[in-house]
Amino acid sequence: MIRGAVAASLACPIGLAPVCVELRIPRSTVYARRAQDPPQGPPRKPGPKPLLPDADLLAAIRSVLTDPPFMGEGFRKVHARLRSRGIHADKERIRILMRDNNLQAPPKARRILGPKVHDGTITTKLPDQMWGTDATATLLLDGCQATIFGVYDHCTCELLGIHAAIKADRFEAMVPLHQACRTAFGSVGMAIASGLKLRHDNGSQFVSRAYQAELKFLGMASSPAFVRAPEGNGCIERFWRTLKEQLLWIRTFANLDDLNRALQEFRNHYNQHWLIQRHGHRPPSQVRQDLLGHGAAA
Repeated sequence: MIRGAVAASLACPIGLAPVCVELRIPRSTVYARRAQDPPQGPPRKPGPKPLLPDADLLAAIRSVLTDPPFMGEGFRKVHARLRSRGIHADKERIRILMRDNNLQAPPKARRILGPKVHDGTITTKLPDQMWGTDATATLLLDGCQATIFGVYDHCTCELLGIHAAIKADRFEAMVPLHQACRTAFGSVGMAIASGLKLRHDNGSQFVSRAYQAELKFLGMASSPAFVRAPEGNGCIERFWRTLKEQLLWIRTFANLDDLNRALQEFRNHYNQHWLIQRHGHRPPSQVRQDLLGHGAAA
């Protein structure tokens, strides 16, 4: 009753303190009485009422997760895809709804890291300043194990080149490197990538004399990561997880040709549609276009 008190002369609500002073009632008595009074109806969330009720927002979240272009996307990308559909909701509210309805992807087990072996960052502000290369493997239906080599841009997060081979030697490792040069520079030639660094993990293919000679021919500088420190080549290491979750672990491949076709299709789909959080949820191809456009304009 006192909470809604109105000064008749002012026609506006007034605070609790002046009312208690006027009536000579301690404020502690009022607070104690409130605690004894039964609550009026079900408790409501603090703050203003959202434009979209929780039930409608949950239905929209489910529609995004039902048929997504990629599997296992978290609340940040759900928030970005809802925003593109014209549905504006707070990111934290989406996270809580997904958590309470068991819609979040299972978390990865956290490992305890030791002291850092390097300082700073391996990402760059512009494209084609540092690339990362590495290899992973998958099993084919014909019983052969294929090694997959890739080249990844540390700025735009583009997959510039990818290639699978049965014989994982230094010459097969050069194939995605040449693909990357054609994608970024239009051709493969002497000093075409002058000033660019290539980060690798000291694999036998990448430290071989033939591979290092190819880097010198292209104008690249070899940039090996620290031994036993995968964080130093973390950009492409994180991409391998995406490739496995979105392609290698959910499809089977009859032979090497089938795998290489699927890898090239995934490369195009990834570069055009995968959303990069640190770039404002833009796909890698758009990030390259925007950055090179700004560079040209400057």
